[in-house]
Order: sequence, then structure tokens, then C-alpha cells
Amino acid sequence: MPNEEFSDLENRIDYHFRNKAVLLEALTHRSFYHENPDIADAYNERLEFLGDSVLGFVIVEYLFFLDEHFSESVMAKTKSYLVKEAVLSEIACSISLGKYLRLGKGEEHTGGRAKKSLLADAFEALLGAIYVDGGYEPAQKLVKSLFREKIDTIIFSREFHDFKTELQEKTQLLFNSIPEYQIIKQEGEEHKKIFTIEVYIAGEKFGTGVGKSKKEAETIAAQEALSRFQS
Repeated sequence: MPNEEFSDLENRIDYHFRNKAVLLEALTHRSFYHENPDIADAYNERLEFLGDSVLGFVIVEYLFFLDEHFSESVMAKTKSYLVKEAVLSEIACSISLGKYLRLGKGEEHTGGRAKKSLLADAFEALLGAIYVDGGYEPAQKLVKSLFREKIDTIIFSREFHDFKTELQEKTQLLFNSIPEYQIIKQEGEEHKKIFTIEVYIAGEKFGTGVGKSKKEAETIAAQEALSRFQS
């Protein structure tokens, strides 16, 4: 991988590796390793295993020290949701991780760069690589920066389910498009605003949400939209 591509990914995650070989290993899928034994010394599954543990610990630590003093069961449910494949692959897409992966020809030709399972595994490997290269603090920083919004949404709504993510997955499958959220109204003083937001799919309104933040209103709108698919 050219140095400029290393730098591009490192800028996206706000972490620069001292040992580039560790990053290269994290980005190497076993299919590339088996097809290119002369240039690939290892593949990313050991780092993935490590990253999975680091990710779980950072999330639980974050939840443990929040003022809400969540019970063990609440922390377990929240962690279980956040480390599932759908969430991790979405996080991986947010940093365009797929474009940097080293894949074998078979994986490349079958759309491996967009496979959720492959992206989720690669993100855990990347996190493991950061831990190996820089220790706990940069790994913790990355998880907090990428997951905080999802964690806060779950805490705020008390729902261990991401309605916006589910709606996006469903609309991509059914309509080949993503939901569009539009702010219809803002009321109240600056520190006590109430937001009304509508969600549109393929130009049609599917739901409305009212909340004390844009996130809350969007979540409620997405939940209403999902209910239309189930009715």
C-alpha cells in the first residue's frame, strides 16, 4: 500500500502508526495472504480477536463511569448491540475502511470491500493494531469518537435498538435509497428547544418525530417509519 494511502486512513482515524507493518497486517484479509505468500507475512485475524476484546472493554468502561450507574444487564445489552456486525460495518464505512483492505482476487470480485462481515472484522483488527502500536489510550480515543453518538442515542432513548440504522438498511434493500430527515419546526428557547422532524423515503413521508434534540426526533421518526413496514 502506498504511503499516501496509509496517511489518508491515518488522518481519517486521527492516529498515525509508528509501526506501519502492524497497520498493514490489520488491513490484510486471509484471502490476500494465501494468494500472495511472498509479500504478505500475516493476515488480520489475530488482531481482530484482540480488537474485539479491546472494543468490548472500552464500551463497558465508558458505560460504567456514566452518571446513570447502569446495571450489569443494561451494560450487557448496550455492549451486545454496539458490537454486532451491522453496527461495526457501519462504523467501518464511516471511515471508508473497505477501500484500504488487501483482498484476494476472489473476495475482490465478489464485492468483499462492501461485505458487512468482512468490514466488521477489519474494524476490530484495526482497533487491535492501534492497541498494539500505541497502547490503550489511542484505542479508547478512537472508540469513543466513533461510537459516542450511538451510545448516547441508546442511553437517551432507553432503547437497545438503533431504529435509524435499521430503517436505512431496510430502505436500501427495498428502495435502493437512504432516508432523508427534514427539520419541519423548531420551538422554544435556545436551551429548551423542541424539534419536529419528518423522514422521507424515495420522496414520500414515512414518519414524524418530536423531541428535545434532533437525534431524539429523528429516532422517533425512524421508529414510526419502521412501523409502517410492519403494518
